[in-house]
Amino acid sequence: MTSEARSSHPCCCTLTGHQTWLQLLWVLLLGISPVSLAQQGTQPQSIKIEGDITLGGLFPVHSRGPAGVPCGDVKREKGIHRLEAMLYALDQINSDPDLLPNITLGARILDTCSRDTYALEQSLTFVQALIQKDNSDVRCSNGEPPIIPKPERVVGVIGASGSSVSIMVANVLRLFAIPQISYASTAPELSDNSRYEFFSRVVPPDSYQAQAMVDIVKAMGWNYVSTLASEGNYGESGVDAFLQISREAGGLCIAQSIKIPREPRPGEFDKIIKRLMETSNARGVIIFANEDDIKRVLQAAKKANLTGHFLFVGSDSWGAKSSPIQDQEEVAEGAVTILPKRASIDGFDQYFTSRSLENNRRNIWFAEFWEDDFKCKLTRPGIKYDPSRRKCTGDERISQDSQYEQEGKVQFVIDAVYAMAHALHSMHLDLCPGYMGVCEKMDPVEGRMLLQYIRSVNFNGSAGTGVMFNENGDAPGRYDIFQYQMSNVSNPGYKDIGQWTNHLRLNPEEMQWSGGDRRIPDSVCSFPCEPGERKKMVKGVPCCWHCELCDGYQYLLDEFSCDMCPFDMRPLPNRTGCRPTPIIKLEWSSPWAIIPVFLAILGILATTGVIGTFVRFNDTPIVRASGRELSYVLLTGIFLIYLITFLMIAEPSVAVCAFRRLLLGLGMCISYAAMLTKTNRIYRIFEQGKKSVTPPKFISPTSQLIITFILISVQLLGVFIWFGVMPPHTIIDYEEQKPPNPEFARGVLKCDMSDLSLMLCLSYSIVLMITCTVYAIKSRGVPETFNEAKPIGFTMYTTCIIWLAFVPIFFGTAQSTEKMFIQTTTLTVSMSLSATVSLGMLYIPKVYVIIFHPEQNVQKRKRSFKAVVQAATVSTHLSMKSSEKQNGESKIEPDRSQ
Repeated sequence: MTSEARSSHPCCCTLTGHQTWLQLLWVLLLGISPVSLAQQGTQPQSIKIEGDITLGGLFPVHSRGPAGVPCGDVKREKGIHRLEAMLYALDQINSDPDLLPNITLGARILDTCSRDTYALEQSLTFVQALIQKDNSDVRCSNGEPPIIPKPERVVGVIGASGSSVSIMVANVLRLFAIPQISYASTAPELSDNSRYEFFSRVVPPDSYQAQAMVDIVKAMGWNYVSTLASEGNYGESGVDAFLQISREAGGLCIAQSIKIPREPRPGEFDKIIKRLMETSNARGVIIFANEDDIKRVLQAAKKANLTGHFLFVGSDSWGAKSSPIQDQEEVAEGAVTILPKRASIDGFDQYFTSRSLENNRRNIWFAEFWEDDFKCKLTRPGIKYDPSRRKCTGDERISQDSQYEQEGKVQFVIDAVYAMAHALHSMHLDLCPGYMGVCEKMDPVEGRMLLQYIRSVNFNGSAGTGVMFNENGDAPGRYDIFQYQMSNVSNPGYKDIGQWTNHLRLNPEEMQWSGGDRRIPDSVCSFPCEPGERKKMVKGVPCCWHCELCDGYQYLLDEFSCDMCPFDMRPLPNRTGCRPTPIIKLEWSSPWAIIPVFLAILGILATTGVIGTFVRFNDTPIVRASGRELSYVLLTGIFLIYLITFLMIAEPSVAVCAFRRLLLGLGMCISYAAMLTKTNRIYRIFEQGKKSVTPPKFISPTSQLIITFILISVQLLGVFIWFGVMPPHTIIDYEEQKPPNPEFARGVLKCDMSDLSLMLCLSYSIVLMITCTVYAIKSRGVPETFNEAKPIGFTMYTTCIIWLAFVPIFFGTAQSTEKMFIQTTTLTVSMSLSATVSLGMLYIPKVYVIIFHPEQNVQKRKRSFKAVVQAATVSTHLSMKSSEKQNGESKIEPDRSQ
């Protein structure tokens, strides 16, 4: 066979066989054919580096293209930096005499275009060598079997970047037992060793990241946040982990959990911002999204004029990157982001900044990077020259003629490559001891065995931190926490504010928010209740509540309930507890006491004056004619009535309460018993005179005193029985002065006399008063020259009016907060007025005559009982005739000369 034949037919046969098996595998995995993609010129482009052992590499060299186009613009940092990191690591390993000596690592590096389906198509390249193909039906033109070159065998894959891409690829690599180490995929789903047993990663899973983010949110005092996730495994798994951990931890509520569609429609991000504003109190937004989605969220927030409102907490996809916040710095200010603990690799900086178009031809995408980085245009075959952009000279230098900052995952790409190399080195030591190069036992490398060596590695990585894996292939959780700051910072950017390694270490004093504010903003559903307010929880949302004031006499028992203070206490001003209710009594200086005391003093002075006058002129006709014995008894009662005022106002004690009970009704009882005896005597005398000239019994002074004391003894008997049944004591009445406002609540110190017992105490005196009034009415026809019936009558009429006025005032104030003061004043004034009426009507005129008209205080002609009766009969007869003539409309003046 000629060389030409070998180069045409066999190659053609080989291509046909490869295409058949790749298409079959594609159909089995996705259910669609890649023909359409192939027709669009998307056949796998890759970097091929020869070596004894080949590693695969998956990097998002290009962004996701628009609808119908798999790839978009080149990604300088996330794509080219990471790809070059793998090339740099391979160079370092291949030049290291102690690591895989005499073994060269090669690579087959593919572009995923940030799309999982496209990445799956590309990754099928890795399994070509493992597919058993039947070439028996393939023959060259001469009938000989074709010479088909053996495809390279990829022993392990470095990648991918996005979690959704890694999951898609891991499902294929697992079928062919090819270990995979990712440098950026953090979805918790990938920790499932039963589904992704050949997957490992040098970055911690999002479950650790989610725990760190929960700790950050709690450290800032937030309890009400929203979540935002890009559709796909990374975003959705990250948010799910955050939700699960927050539920387990408690004290954190999710206002809204929003998913960003994989292919967002126009206006989608405006709708997302509008939805977030439906729960505007949830200013904190936990965001697990790719760079493009983050940028568009910030743009939408800025468009809605909500700069400074949202407080973003970004996952490692945001990290400390500048691309997501470019031109959106004001909206991103204050954003707290998280990134697996990393360090800038100085060796890589030296390597990358020395790359040029001449010395980096192995990177087939470097020319695109060069154009994008230096904003120039290269002349390339098939590419139309754009006159609007300057032509690249090739003399440009990275970091000198363009901005350069090492991408955050470079360290992890290097560590992933070194982890694979260390595993292969340990495997070589065990399987090929002392052998230079790859021995038969490692040709081919058995994938499951290599996985065991990968899981066993433990070395210091490029940043000096340990690289190791747990049983699920996860790296330990180590994160740096950053905040994007602008105000009062000469160079705005990300500032390191803490770290998380199984627990949070945050420096709040390093944090700074919009406008340079150092105070951490709030992101809470409900603000703490004021002292004295209880929380009324919103059903189904444990972080949301309404604050309700403990009203009336309630105090805050706990944060959710109020309780009544004990009866003798009132709530504190802030209602956090109870305090004793102040005790009050009627003070001598109170206006309610001054008037009664003033009247009582005047009454006592007047009564004392009358008694003194009567004693001084005891044997004069006026004193003797007024009935000295009963007058002294009556004046004693009047004196006691005035005296009770002082007992009613005095501070209650057992003695004071006892004297109140005794004297309250006794003074009135003595007065009205004496007046009743007088009116009864007069009535009986003149009634008896109408029937006989014989005087009635018991009209002597001694008899009158006995009758009076018998009437008084009934009152005394009732009082002493009361003493025996219920001994006098003091009480504190907390209900009397208990207004709606507890600040004015008072306990009233008083005697144990209810309104009912007080009225019962006075009831006997009132009966005597009414009876006396009845006799006064019956005796109204007796000539005033013969007796005191008419003055007693006027006294009783006036007294009845006073006490009729007393009753509604006394009982009408029962609901008043000033009840004790009003009732005490009303009672003492009424008693003083009734005593003053008795004193004024019965004795003041006599004292006036005794003092100022002594000439009238002489002995008149003494008349017998018969003469008195005759005079009364004549008076009655004249009254009757006068009445008859008045009825007959003739008027005759009565003869008053008698």
